Amino acid sequence: MRVIFMGTPDFSVPVLDALVAAGHEIACVYTQPPRPAGRGRKDRPSPVQARAEELGLMVRHPKSLRAAPEQTAFAALDPDVAVVVAYGLILPREVLEAPCRGCLNIHASLLPRWRGAAPIHRAIMAGDTQTGVCIMEMEEGLDTGPVLMRETTAIGPEDTTGALHDRLSTMGARLVVEALERLRDLPREPQPAEGVTYAAKIDKAEAKVDWTRPAPEVARHINGLSPFPGAWCDVAGERLKLLRARAVEARMVEDSAAPGTVLDGLTIACGEGAVEILEAQRQGKRPMSAAEILRGFPLPERLD
Repeated sequence: MRVIFMGTPDFSVPVLDALVAAGHEIACVYTQPPRPAGRGRKDRPSPVQARAEELGLMVRHPKSLRAAPEQTAFAALDPDVAVVVAYGLILPREVLEAPCRGCLNIHASLLPRWRGAAPIHRAIMAGDTQTGVCIMEMEEGLDTGPVLMRETTAIGPEDTTGALHDRLSTMGARLVVEALERLRDLPREPQPAEGVTYAAKIDKAEAKVDWTRPAPEVARHINGLSPFPGAWCDVAGERLKLLRARAVEARMVEDSAAPGTVLDGLTIACGEGAVEILEAQRQGKRPMSAAEILRGFPLPERLD
């Protein structure tokens, strides 16, 4: 099948690889333009662009697809289908209608729950016990199209966004290859009006840990924001990024311990119960286990 692939971050790369391995003809790869990155702030291509160039594929990175010349160029590729995963640009109607078999989106949630930009983060932060991947036929609404295939996976109490991201990326790559093989026969399942939620883009301003919240909420906050942007707290003027945590039962915590109190090692009292920090990262250093962090880094009695 002649495919236009549209994606940008690391999450999209296994999908591109799977399409190539399955023998599909990649007419073109669309991705976000290079962005300034690193200490020198030099333009850096997206992970998808870097991988596409390694594979010798044609790459385009327009800033928008709303202009008529871009839409004409897209249609001129004569695709059978477009496969879209975490691309980052709105597809106008003219683009959606160009492939003769439509545009398929790989979305990392169980639609209609968590439509929008940050479904993996929000599922963990909300305490969902399962999530998954949907292969959706795209339309002009935000993640509103009919679902062709779906698969679920459990969210464990210590799952981070990083771990779940990798699992769902692999799942999506496998599912979309199967969807393309069965595209003529797959039923189109309209999304129900009930149960719609929106996964708002993660704002760095929400990353600071609030120890007054119950321990399960704090643990989910930490795990849901790991590795990016990373939940954090202040330790004697240094920002400590918290990367993995688990809740400790309330009955094991002293009733008199104020939120933020360091109880033992990297176990911190919360509004109810406590959280044990399993992995963290000091400024300018690599991620480390709690034991490694504590060596040569004495903690105050209470964290902010």
